[in-house]
Amino acid sequence: MASPAALHAYAHPLLAAFRASTPAFGAWLTLPGFLAARTAAAASPHLSWVVIDCEHGATPLQPGAAESVHAIAGLGPAAPSTIVRIPATGACADGSSGWQIKYVLDAGARGVLVPMVSTRAQAASVVAAARFPPAGIRGFGSPFTQQAWGPGVSAADYLARANDAVLVLVQIETRAGVENLEDILAVDGLDGVFIGPYDLSLSLGFPAPAPDPHPEVEVVIKRILAAAHAKGKKCAIFCTSGTQAAQRAKEGFDMINVTSDSGAMAESIARNLADAAGVGSGAKGFSY
Repeated sequence: MASPAALHAYAHPLLAAFRASTPAFGAWLTLPGFLAARTAAAASPHLSWVVIDCEHGATPLQPGAAESVHAIAGLGPAAPSTIVRIPATGACADGSSGWQIKYVLDAGARGVLVPMVSTRAQAASVVAAARFPPAGIRGFGSPFTQQAWGPGVSAADYLARANDAVLVLVQIETRAGVENLEDILAVDGLDGVFIGPYDLSLSLGFPAPAPDPHPEVEVVIKRILAAAHAKGKKCAIFCTSGTQAAQRAKEGFDMINVTSDSGAMAESIARNLADAAGVGSGAKGFSY
């Protein structure tokens, strides 16, 4: 049994929000460096999670993701849950993305986000790579993993709890993913789906959100949300503002991105300079 210190260290705000069925707000980290990650993670008490983006962001999978995970973990038990999006585009049913999942979970990430998942076989492969036997095929042996889960967590503690504590999320952002949604949601061990509104819009033949999706894409988004909840899975979505995120929370989304580090920095600089120059900053349009 884990020690009291170890149990306290297992604080996991995103998982707690999922279990309480309350919306969890997060931020997207696209900038490299452990100081950037830690600064963003410490920015707000309303921040339940962050995604370190190794697909389109500038942080390399190794060692960049590991350094950022440990920097955020150093904030203590109140640190937001750190999820890493791996760079694989289209997780393969043959397990070829498994090494990326292994890297980020061995780094101590609280969960993994896999882009461009379009079939049940791909989703099942992701889950298998993220779970220790008998629930999956994940290998055990990193000396660093448990350190990111807090003081007092031993390797044995982590091994005993990881299958229940690590979150596995896949992105629905392709036409095939929408068509195979029911099969994907039926995969045991999958915690939820994350809607990528940009690629989803493009794959369905519509322009990217600017800032809101096309009405016909919005219909698909709501269908994904309803289907996920009907299967007992969580549903997440990417937003680019607090106003947009608040609306998505009212609609019932479980995990909502609010902003990105690079977007928030650029927006703040532009707004303050516009104020200094005595001109309006204008309405927010296409952004990430």
